[in-house]
Formats: sequence, C-alpha cells, structure tokens
Amino acid sequence: MSTSLYDLSVPTFLQTVRAIGGFLDRAATHFAETGVDADAFVATRLYPDMAPFHFQIEAAWHHAVWGVEALKTGAFTPPPLVGTVPFAQLQAVIDRAETALEAVTPDEIDACAGKALDLQIGPRRLAFTAESFILSFSLPHFHFHAVTAYDILRSRGVPIGKRDYEGRLRTSTAE
Repeated sequence: MSTSLYDLSVPTFLQTVRAIGGFLDRAATHFAETGVDADAFVATRLYPDMAPFHFQIEAAWHHAVWGVEALKTGAFTPPPLVGTVPFAQLQAVIDRAETALEAVTPDEIDACAGKALDLQIGPRRLAFTAESFILSFSLPHFHFHAVTAYDILRSRGVPIGKRDYEGRLRTSTAE
C-alpha cells in the first residue's frame, strides 16, 4: 500500500494539533488550580533568546494550516503573528486549526502531489515539490514549535508527559 500526500500531511498535523489542544486544556486546569495567571504565562520563554509560548502556538498553527494551504496554492502565506494574546485565544487558535484541517479532503491534497512550490521566505528563495515542502519544511517546523510549547509548559510544572504530546496514535486498530 502506498502512502499519499494527504496521509503524510493532514492526519499527521491533526494528531499533534489535537494533542496541543489537550495539553493546553491541562495547562489551563493546572493554572486555575495553582493560581498561575494564564494570560501572563503566554509570554513565558524557555530561554531569553527564544520566542515566547504564544509564538510557539501561533507558529504551530501557521505551519499546519498554511502548510497544507501552500500545497493547494503554491504559496506559504500565513497571516501576520498577532503577538501576546490571552491564553484562551491560543486555545481558540488550536481549535480553529483542527477545524480547518478536518475540512481538507484527501482528493484536494493528493491532487497536489509533485506540484512545484517556490517560496520566498525573507531573503531566501526555496524551491520544493509538494512532498519535499511537507516533509522537509512544514512538518519539521510544526513539530519544533509544538514541542517547544510542550517544553515551556513542562518546564513550568504543568503535569503533562510524553503521551500528552503524542496524542492519539493512528494504530491499525484505532477507530
């Protein structure tokens, strides 16, 4: 059985987007129980020269939703980052990402297989095929930001673990 472009992208993004939603919910509960101001938390960083938590969530959203959109349009054009927002707004962003990804059909994405994508990102011009864009650009960036958000939460005592990050595995027996 071959693996399609859709199989490589949308279900993979959805698995982790749903996991992000789950660990954001657990973080909100933890913050409420421990008296942490969730809205102030959004500016938390792992290290001073790293982007803050809110950026990690927005960037994960951009690489998932606009990564898939780039397959269809040939252009990676996420909206501008909005910056520091209330924690609940970050949760809503992830909910919107899940809804957007669920709306994408296999036929839409599989029709993009082999398509050329030339992206201008800052001063760099990057030429990809749809497959190499997803596998070498969009998915790695997406997972980097998702795991960095997870790490920020974990480093501040939010009780989450590896299984929270994994989300629901797509095993052959999963429904």
